[in-house]
Amino acid sequence: MLDFFHQISDWFVGFAESEWAILVLGIGSFLESTVSPIPVDTLLIPMGVLQPNFAIIYAAVAAVTSVLGALLGYWIGKRFGSPALKMFVSESKINKSELMFKKYGMWAILVAAVTPIPYKVFTILGGALNLPLRTFIWASVIGRGIRFFSLGVLLFVFGESIQDFIESQFKNISIAVGILMFLGGVLIWLCVKFGIGSRLIRR
Repeated sequence: MLDFFHQISDWFVGFAESEWAILVLGIGSFLESTVSPIPVDTLLIPMGVLQPNFAIIYAAVAAVTSVLGALLGYWIGKRFGSPALKMFVSESKINKSELMFKKYGMWAILVAAVTPIPYKVFTILGGALNLPLRTFIWASVIGRGIRFFSLGVLLFVFGESIQDFIESQFKNISIAVGILMFLGGVLIWLCVKFGIGSRLIRR
């Protein structure tokens, strides 16, 4: 099974130099938000390395199609509930993700959209657990935008010289960004809850 997965991944990455690259990138990004286990970054990075001037455009394609795919995942969850996830991931992962989702809500979507956590799990759970659609869309747009545009900007600025660093440290970078976003959200929530901002303004 693992060999088959690697073969599919290699086939996917092989489109980086193809005239169909953007189309495959968009389809891959759409499917990653619902059913595909292949991270679309594996195609976005070589595409950006080959044509750094278009890296931000590629990032935009990945972000937009990923959000559209997330809406399909949301609909699947709304229509069929969390049992639909059993076709794609193990029950233990579903249970852990469900606990995380119930505890953090929108922040679970936002962090999953940025980090290597399987995004499709949370798009489907978002619908299954009736997260407000507007909240879901905003979390997806912000999270996927940060994930793909940060890659796009790095590839645009540094090109091929940063490829090895991104590929070797991508998981750590994503986790660090997710943690920073979560801490930033907690800080904003505390400021709103205790009126810290308004107190500073009055001073």
